Amino acid sequence: MEQTAQREVRTVDPAWSLSELMARIAKALVSNGPALSLSEISAATVPSRTALVVATTGSSGQRKEIGLSAGALLASAQASNKYLGSEFGNTWSLLLPLNHIAGINVLIRSLELGTTPTNLVGYEGKYPKVDFTAIVPTQLFRALNGDENLLQHLQSARAVLVGGAALTHQLRRDAEAASINVIETYGSTETSGGCIYDGVPLDGVEVAIGNDGRIAIKGKVIAHQLIAEDGWYYTSDAGHFNDGKLIVDGRVDDIVITGGENVSLSAIDRVLAQTFPQVQSASFAVADPEWGQSIQCAFVGADSSIEGAVQSALESELGVAAKLKGFHYLQELPLIGIGKVDRAALGRLVL
Repeated sequence: MEQTAQREVRTVDPAWSLSELMARIAKALVSNGPALSLSEISAATVPSRTALVVATTGSSGQRKEIGLSAGALLASAQASNKYLGSEFGNTWSLLLPLNHIAGINVLIRSLELGTTPTNLVGYEGKYPKVDFTAIVPTQLFRALNGDENLLQHLQSARAVLVGGAALTHQLRRDAEAASINVIETYGSTETSGGCIYDGVPLDGVEVAIGNDGRIAIKGKVIAHQLIAEDGWYYTSDAGHFNDGKLIVDGRVDDIVITGGENVSLSAIDRVLAQTFPQVQSASFAVADPEWGQSIQCAFVGADSSIEGAVQSALESELGVAAKLKGFHYLQELPLIGIGKVDRAALGRLVL
């Protein structure tokens, strides 16, 4: 049996400077050097077409190692820069960690523009002006709630990509009211990062809704090993179209059964975000002998005085089954990856 050609894979050294990392990424993209892994992985070699390996937990919390080709990574960077109307010499700032595809994408977009991004991770002092940047909703929330340095940086950028987790309507409205040009992105490591901007697929990307309501994506940006026989990559998210734009409804596996009733945790999160825009919240479920699954919720920026209003809002919008069985008040929400709430960690709060 013919063996698939392999190439060496090397783990990124955190001691590398940003310029050195970009040079090594450039070599990996043209196959002039080893493939790169953003963190320790199980293999010493990868298929020859793989340029970058990203270990991700995604929304499910299960660790996966995703191999991305140079073609996928470059298609993503080029399509993003085209959507933004960027030109050679334009600059990006780096506000995301480099062990995630979103951070690496900033570097590859910058390579395409002939520039080096301004690294603001751990930066002290006033942030300089750049043309573009990318953040997660948590960072946007902080900018609008006291981080003046970040706020001014986002206001001065031509466009700010926001992805990695759901962006609430209220948070977007608050950002736009603060003169931040927000572009909401949707995608995953498997799609080389965000590939749908403000509900519209990037150039070369197609999106559809499967018979089960699952979002399906097609295009050069997809990790080659995940493409189904029909040419599509089927995500773990449900969605629908509204006026031709994709609306993400949440994960297909976030339905819990409580007291014999099906309740969507994503729906709960949406209701709470819309009703209490200045409060961060995240619902989760734990096993319960009475209810089967007991719906709980963690809150940041609130106290027990909110409980009556929360229950009323949930019952009014989703029915009595959606009412919470437990309230938890935290200093911050535990995150998985760079923006998604770690529901497993929240579940351990009540064990």
